[in-house]
Amino acid sequence: MTAGERLVVGQVRGFHGLKGTVRVESLTDRPDERFAVGRTLFREGTKTPLTITEAAPDNLGWRLRFAQVPDRNAAESLRDAYLEAVVAPGEELGGDEFYWHEIIGAKVSDVDGTPLGEVIDVYRAGGAEVVVVRGPAGELDVPLVRSIVRTFAPAKGEIVVDGDALGLRGDEEPEGAVESASTPEPADKA
Repeated sequence: MTAGERLVVGQVRGFHGLKGTVRVESLTDRPDERFAVGRTLFREGTKTPLTITEAAPDNLGWRLRFAQVPDRNAAESLRDAYLEAVVAPGEELGGDEFYWHEIIGAKVSDVDGTPLGEVIDVYRAGGAEVVVVRGPAGELDVPLVRSIVRTFAPAKGEIVVDGDALGLRGDEEPEGAVESASTPEPADKA
């Protein structure tokens, strides 16, 4: 991503009051910068600027008011809209960092060479990003953590994961076997 390109940083999820305030789910690692008063956002796919006049974090994300949205009726037109920011010079990512949209489409394979599919989505769970991989066996959620990912090269369109760490190559159960519910044994205490 280079300076001048636009990047999705949030999604309007609701409204607050009658003065045009919108509730925004943050889709950025830098919400304090992206949602600062005076910054300009754009509704995805449009050229009409939305200048932030008020911004406050809340328990659902951020509450934002825009100069161009005077009341709740005007805010209604933003329902579920994605909000984009222009990447400014100096905001480009380093060589080993990627925006989520740059990971979509990467091919994922096991360390043994078995193709697992293609990344179709990315989301955050706890402290890690998780890619959703769709392939021959359906959909698979793969946490992007060192214990699982062996090669992470989205620029080449390649992610290699440890299938054992994901539990993909466990003991095969005989056909027709019924899974039983059991209580796990307690771990040894050190």
